[in-house]
Amino acid sequence: MMRDRVINWLQKNVSSHRLQHILGVESTCITLARCHQLDEQQAAQAGLMHDLAKFFSPQKLLTIAAEVHLPVDEVCLNYPHLLHAEIGAVVAQRKFQVTNPEILTAIANHTLGAPEMSKLSCVVFVADVLEPNRGDSDRLAAMRLVAQENLYKCVQQTSDYSLEYLLSKQKIIHPRTILTRNWASAQAKLS
Repeated sequence: MMRDRVINWLQKNVSSHRLQHILGVESTCITLARCHQLDEQQAAQAGLMHDLAKFFSPQKLLTIAAEVHLPVDEVCLNYPHLLHAEIGAVVAQRKFQVTNPEILTAIANHTLGAPEMSKLSCVVFVADVLEPNRGDSDRLAAMRLVAQENLYKCVQQTSDYSLEYLLSKQKIIHPRTILTRNWASAQAKLS
């Protein structure tokens, strides 16, 4: 029932292309949760709701951030789109009454990541990059296999993948992305 409500809302608030991506993330989250003995329902819910605020205007993102007293650093102030993950968690809480802090944190961390992320947050973070609609390159296929074996190594690999993309397009890189990558690299060596 909750899933139907969320999909109905998404159909009105994101593009059909984005909805396909979201459903791909949901499915990938379930698969990875199964691989890593995590709660599949929590993973599915976080995956389904990860992009709730994806199409919000920069002003709307900043307004909601101010309402909930979300700290907004200089990078996010200049590139408010980066707030869509954390604002998505706010929407999940307000619109769909999600109260589980782990689900909300997984939604909030899906774009920039965070050092010390939970395994659920790691699952949503990598699923956002690896879901089937993202393509079938050899590199993505290899990362999908790693995701099933070593979640932290995959967080590092997907961070590297995203960083390479951002650099190739001369886009801004949020420092949290680098902190996430370095944390995941250290964790991967321990597992």
